[in-house]
Amino acid sequence: MLKTLLKSVREYKKPSILCFLFIVAESVTETAIPFITASLANAINDGATISEILRFGGVLLVLAFFSLLFGVLGGVFAARAAQGFAKNLRQDMMYKIQTYNFENIDRFSSSSLVTRLTTDVSNISFSYMMIIRTAIRGPLMLIFSVVMGFYMGGMLAVTYLVTIPILAFCLILVAKKAMPAFRRVFRKYDRLNESVEENVRGMRVVKGFARQEYEKKKFHDAAYDIQKEFTYAERLVSLNTPVMQLSMNINSVAILFLGAKFVIEGRGLNMNIGQVSAMLTYGIQILMSLMMLSMVYVIITISLESGNRVCEVLNEVPGLKMKEDPVKEVPNGSVDFTGVSFKYSEKAKRYALQDIDVHIRSGMTVGILGDTGAGKTTLIQLIPRLYDVTEGEVKVGGINVKDYDIRSLRDSVSVVLQKNELFSGTIKDNLRWGNEDATDEEIREACKLAQADEFINTFPEGYDTMIEQGGTNVSGGQKQRLCIARALLKKPKILILDDSTSAVDTKTDAKIRAGFKSFIPETTKIIIAQRIASVRDADLIIMMHNGTISHMGTDRELMESCQTYRELYEEQMSGTEEFGTASVIQEVPVNG
Repeated sequence: MLKTLLKSVREYKKPSILCFLFIVAESVTETAIPFITASLANAINDGATISEILRFGGVLLVLAFFSLLFGVLGGVFAARAAQGFAKNLRQDMMYKIQTYNFENIDRFSSSSLVTRLTTDVSNISFSYMMIIRTAIRGPLMLIFSVVMGFYMGGMLAVTYLVTIPILAFCLILVAKKAMPAFRRVFRKYDRLNESVEENVRGMRVVKGFARQEYEKKKFHDAAYDIQKEFTYAERLVSLNTPVMQLSMNINSVAILFLGAKFVIEGRGLNMNIGQVSAMLTYGIQILMSLMMLSMVYVIITISLESGNRVCEVLNEVPGLKMKEDPVKEVPNGSVDFTGVSFKYSEKAKRYALQDIDVHIRSGMTVGILGDTGAGKTTLIQLIPRLYDVTEGEVKVGGINVKDYDIRSLRDSVSVVLQKNELFSGTIKDNLRWGNEDATDEEIREACKLAQADEFINTFPEGYDTMIEQGGTNVSGGQKQRLCIARALLKKPKILILDDSTSAVDTKTDAKIRAGFKSFIPETTKIIIAQRIASVRDADLIIMMHNGTISHMGTDRELMESCQTYRELYEEQMSGTEEFGTASVIQEVPVNG
C-alpha cells in the first residue's frame, strides 16, 4: 500500500525532506532551551550580575526565535508537501478511472468513488503531513528530552522510565479501541453519499411520488449512523488528554518531591534548583511527545483504511488489454460478430450473450429489437470495447477490435447510450465533446441533422444557453437530440443509437432517420429501438431474445418468418395507414 501511495509524492519529495530537516532543527533548539534556563537559574542563585543575566537572556531569545522559525518553515513545507501529494493522488486516481472499461466501473459505485477521491484522500494527505512533521518531531523530542533529563538530573530521571511506559500503554490501548469504529465510518460515508446522489439525481421522481419524508428519514439515518460511530470513537480518543494530564501531574509531583529532597539533603552539591527546573520542563516535553505520537497513531490508523480504499482504485487492473503496436486507422464501418458469447464476470452463471453471428456491411442501417433484458445494449457495447467478449471475436473494418488503439476505435464509433448525459456548460460546450475543434457551422449542421437546431434557436442565447448539471433544464427529447448531434460531430464510421429517440415524437424520429439516410449514407447506423417504426426501413433487422438472435432479416422477411415481429407490428401499427414508415420517411424533408 505504501509503495503505491508514495508514487504520488513525486515532485513534492523536496519539500518533504526540507520539512524533516527543519523539524530536526526545531527539536534540537527546543531541548536546548531548558538547559540554558537551568544555567540561568543557577547563575541567579549564585549572585550573577545584570550583564550575565542579559547574556543568558539573549541566548534564550535567539534559541526561541530559531525554534519558532524552524517550526514555521517545517509547517509550511509540510503543508506544501501534503497538499501537493493529495493533488497528485487525486489526479492519479482520476487518470486511472479513465482507463477503466465498463467491467471495472461496475465494481465501484459512483458514491464510493466520490468518497475515495475526497474524504479518503484528505485523510491520507493529513496523515502524510502528520508523519513528516509530528511523527518526526515526537520521537526526536522524546529521545532528546530523555537524554538531557538523565544528563541534568541523573537518577532523578528514573521517574520518566516509570511514567512513560504506563502512559504509552494507556494511549495505545485507547487508540486501538477506537480504530474499529473509525473503519466502519468510511463504509457509512459511502452510503451517505449514495443517498445524497440518488436524491439529487432523482429529485423529480421523489417529488412526483411525494417521497420527501422517506428520503429525509433515509438521509437522517445514514447521518445518524456516522455521528454515532464518530462520537464513540472521539469519546475514546478524548481519554488521551486526561490520561496525559494525570501522568504529567504525577511525574511533576515526583520530580518536585525527590528533587527538593536531594537539594535540601545535599545542600545544593548533588543537585541544584536549576536542575530540578529543567527536569520539570523535560518531563513536560516527554509527555507532550507521547501525546503527539498517540495522536499520530490514531490518525495513521484511520488513514490506513482510506489508503486501502484508494489503492483499490489505483491497483485495479483495466479490463482492456492493449497491443504494443495497435492499429490506429479504422478502414470502414463494417461490423462482424463471429461466435460471440459474453458474460459480465467470470463468476456469472449465465451468459448475457450467446452464440452471436452477425455480419454488417459498411453503410448499412441495422435495427435491433427485443424485449427488456434481451441483450441489445450489451451487444452494441462490444463494438467500441466498452466490454470485451468472453468468447469469439468482434471485428470493425475487418480487424479485431482488440487490435485497435482504443482511442482510434472509439473516435470512429459514436454511441448514444440509453442514459443520456449532458454536462454543466453551454450547449456549444456540450456539443464539442464530440469534436473539440468543431466550427460553429459544423455544430449547426449536426444539430440540424439531429433536429435540435429548431428548439435551440428558441432559447434567448441560442447555442450559448447554459445547460445545468445533468441537463435538467431541457426536456428528455431535447436532451436526446443534443446527444445525437454530439455523436454526429465525431463524423463516425459507425453510429449507434441505443433507444436514443424514445423521448421524441414519431414525426421527429422520422426526420432524424431521413437525415441520416441522406447525409451520412456511408456511415454504418445501428439503431436499438422499442418502436418498430424506428427500424422498419432498415437494411437488416435483428430480433433478440434472452441474449441470442432469434431472427434476422428485412421488414418484409420478418413479417413472413417471425411471429414475434408480426405481433409487434400489429400491436404498434394498428390503426395506421398501410403505406408504412418507409414511405413517410421519403416524403419528410430533412430540415422540416
